[in-house]
Amino acid sequence: MQNKTYDYVIIGSGFGGATAALRLSGKGYKVLVVEKGKWKKASDFPKTNWQLSKWLWLPGIGFRGIFKMTFFRHLSVISGVGVGGGSLVYANTLPKPKSQFFNSGSWQGLADWEKELAPHYQTAYKMLGAATVPKLFDADDVLHSVARKKHKSDDFEPTKVAVYFGESEKTVPDPFFDGKGPERAGCNFCGQCMTGCPYNAKNSLDKNYLHLAQQHGAEIIAGHFVTNVIPQKDGSYIVEYRKIGRYFGRKTQVKTKGVVFAGGVLGTVPLLLKLKRTTMPKLSDKVGYDIRSNNEALIFTTTPDKSYDMSQGVAIGSIVNISEHSHIEPVRYGRGSGFWRLGVLPLVTEKFWAKRLLKLLGQLMRHPLRYLKIYTVKDFAKQTTVLLYMESLEGTLRLKKSLFGTQTRKQKGNPPSAFLPDAHQWARDYAQEIGGKPMSFVLENLSGIPSTAHILGGAVIGKNKQEGVINDKQEVYGYPNVYVCDGAAISANPGVNPALTITAMTERTMGLIEKKK
Repeated sequence: MQNKTYDYVIIGSGFGGATAALRLSGKGYKVLVVEKGKWKKASDFPKTNWQLSKWLWLPGIGFRGIFKMTFFRHLSVISGVGVGGGSLVYANTLPKPKSQFFNSGSWQGLADWEKELAPHYQTAYKMLGAATVPKLFDADDVLHSVARKKHKSDDFEPTKVAVYFGESEKTVPDPFFDGKGPERAGCNFCGQCMTGCPYNAKNSLDKNYLHLAQQHGAEIIAGHFVTNVIPQKDGSYIVEYRKIGRYFGRKTQVKTKGVVFAGGVLGTVPLLLKLKRTTMPKLSDKVGYDIRSNNEALIFTTTPDKSYDMSQGVAIGSIVNISEHSHIEPVRYGRGSGFWRLGVLPLVTEKFWAKRLLKLLGQLMRHPLRYLKIYTVKDFAKQTTVLLYMESLEGTLRLKKSLFGTQTRKQKGNPPSAFLPDAHQWARDYAQEIGGKPMSFVLENLSGIPSTAHILGGAVIGKNKQEGVINDKQEVYGYPNVYVCDGAAISANPGVNPALTITAMTERTMGLIEKKK
């Protein structure tokens, strides 16, 4: 038992946890942040994604990187780990969802969400250093060309991203927070955003919210994970945590007046499911329900034409809004990051497994030399664009604890699909434009399981305990002063990267908590 008492313990340091840490410590509260990942300096990031021990999060074999993959029956999930959470590994994009997001899902009608969150989106933009990409490169130009041919040129635009676009690689005093933030350096458009920015240009959370929270006295303990939250008779809570790699024996306990769950869906929801069966039985029966994924497709388009450099630029520099429900973006990795070539097969649009396998074999047999050239390109990242397609159409899953760990179950609507006709057609058109071939993840081809970088829900807002896990202030039903402030609280399908929305929602929630007296 560690004899320490806090006003708030925050579980996780991603967009919700970092925002809560700054706002609560700024109001005079004593704050502890517990993060399972490590602190990362520029030298800690991998030079390419072939440096698996620096890139992947597999603590069981000693890999303590920033990129985590989790596999379920209905989804493969990509997420980030480290002090700063997903901000270390995401593609920097800060889109605001369209109006239908604010008027659907379990939070519908509980507030005028679009109006309520509008000022908090502006605060989030400012804090995250949002800027429109000033320069486009090959991958963006090709997408624009495809958009023109599809009469979608007017729907093509540069993205708004969390990057400092100063003079390339020139270090300057803090340009964002009147000198209170760390020094920064201008982006050089190397494309390495998603393996960890080594040039200090990416506005990850350790350079804004968390940096400023520490100046207010917030403590951050890295390399530890929370195992238990125990309500006390006096209204406080005991939080237990252990060092990563230790699942038995020594643990630390601290006392706190409040708790903020902010470990992301795959951290928060399994923990809440465990607590509901043990120390927090009054949690809503809706824990684990309303899991969403933005219904995504990730399609690799590789060209043997060496004149293209698809690696140059920020991770996502442009976007085409295909319809009111969907959009597509070109995603890039930095030169040399060719790990994904080991995990892709020719793109096939076929839901039935046997037919899909026959079509796959047919493609390889009809174009053996073409695919040989594709698989043996010298620099896979330089000659590959990953097309990210997202749509806001509904369909939910459920996360459930079982003897075999956390598993997914169908809930309502159509589950996420690996075979999205619009996405596949755009990928084929893009590949034709560059004289290449579209390919998808092995799991999608062999099992039909889609991939997502944006798993959401599981502890959603509802008007009562029967319809949600948290109320309209994101406070957990049945447990005062306990909040959920991460992707688990997203209560409808945004159809876009949720980072900005998680930040804005947390800004609103923290604004409702009074200053410490």
